Amino acid sequence: IQKRWRGYYVRKYIHNYYALKKYLEAVSVNNETVRNELQKYAEMKENEEKRKDLEKKEKEKKYQARKMHYLLSTEQIAGIYNSPFRKSPDPMELLLRESKPLSHRRQQIRSPFGCELYDWPTCKRPPTFSTAQPLPAIDRQKPQGPFRDTAEVLQQRYKPLEPSLRVAASINSPLEKARVEMKREEWRNCIHDNEFLPFSSFHKNEKYEPSILTSGKYVQETYGIKHFREVHPKKWVVSK
Repeated sequence: IQKRWRGYYVRKYIHNYYALKKYLEAVSVNNETVRNELQKYAEMKENEEKRKDLEKKEKEKKYQARKMHYLLSTEQIAGIYNSPFRKSPDPMELLLRESKPLSHRRQQIRSPFGCELYDWPTCKRPPTFSTAQPLPAIDRQKPQGPFRDTAEVLQQRYKPLEPSLRVAASINSPLEKARVEMKREEWRNCIHDNEFLPFSSFHKNEKYEPSILTSGKYVQETYGIKHFREVHPKKWVVSK
């Protein structure tokens, strides 16, 4: 009875089959509308990207045509885009005829008075003092106040260096330099005082000079070569 009652109650007041069906139909219609709008938006963006690409390529082509305007055909000589073996000229040839050549960049004309006195305060490079007196600048006025002349100030600023005797002279005197050089010469030549002559007849009359380690009583110790333990027989208790 409870099972039957719960089924009836749910179907009657909670779960409405026709309302759910109507809701699902509305959802499907809404989904279709949104999908169509998204499709239109995607097509619009794609067309806009294609249009931008075409405009960019067209602009680049026009710039190349202006840049290569010298390849245009003349009355006497045909250009590389206007081959006589073609029935009609290349589209690039037609574009070259319509476009204008690129204008050359205007070079900045340097003023002949670039190194005059009125241009010095920029301090871009040291001035070169000329003997000829330059004309005064028209658009430059002398500043008011107790100031010195600009040319005098700049001449003092860029005057050559005049070091004192203490700065110009060397720290070491010539006598000290000679002493240092003599010491170096003695230290360098004391190793090779006796010249080595690679001839057998030159060393026949020379006596053999033994080494210091083997000629005197202070000979080379045998510790570490023949034995590694000090032995004192006089201190032994027995002879064994």
